[in-house]
Amino acid sequence: MDKQVTPYKDSELGKKEQVAQMFDNISGNYDGLNRVISLGIDVSWRKKVVKLVGENNPKQILDIATGTGDLALMMASLQPDRIVGLDISKGMLDVGKQKIAKANLSDKIEMIVGDSENMPFENNTFDAITVSFGVRNFENLDKGLTEILRVLKPGGKFVVLETSNPTKFPFKQGYKFHTNVILPIIGKLFSKDKTAYSYLSESANSFPFGEAFNNILEKNGFKNAKNLPVTFGVASIYTSTK
Repeated sequence: MDKQVTPYKDSELGKKEQVAQMFDNISGNYDGLNRVISLGIDVSWRKKVVKLVGENNPKQILDIATGTGDLALMMASLQPDRIVGLDISKGMLDVGKQKIAKANLSDKIEMIVGDSENMPFENNTFDAITVSFGVRNFENLDKGLTEILRVLKPGGKFVVLETSNPTKFPFKQGYKFHTNVILPIIGKLFSKDKTAYSYLSESANSFPFGEAFNNILEKNGFKNAKNLPVTFGVASIYTSTK
């Protein structure tokens, strides 16, 4: 196992606590920043996720690493009975709760502070579980995935949206320039937390993607793992079932 990529190199805290602290620090301007970084394309990726989740008409949906609730809000269009958004950052959830209240969806979407590796839910609770740009922040990936499998119903669907690295010229080169040069500059301009955005790009560059991530899913008990690269492979959507 490689040395873990963490936000604050000199911190005594574990990765989990560091990630929570980082997202608390940047929660106020995270949404605006995200649109700029992804050039707004992340919205179309989330729409694809919603479509994939909707294929099974899920009634109970869990969105892990929900952040400010973007994906949870979009999934309300699927008319489930309940959506739970889980995140370790209270700061991000507070921003999300305001967005949910504004959309009059507070009775449908519940936001909970919690840890994806130790969730407060019964076995076989959810018809569908999603994680968008969150699996690479798990402290222990295998533990997080087996915990997701536990709370997913048999036959339930697990959909992951995560950054991946384009492998074809010229997207590969363009992406490297974007993540290594442009992102940290944007991060410094927008954010009071200068290390946060270098962590986000460094963790994106070192995370397993494509077949490698499918294999990790299957190793942890998921079935039918498939990946769908989007926007020339800048991100990938993974689907699997229990």
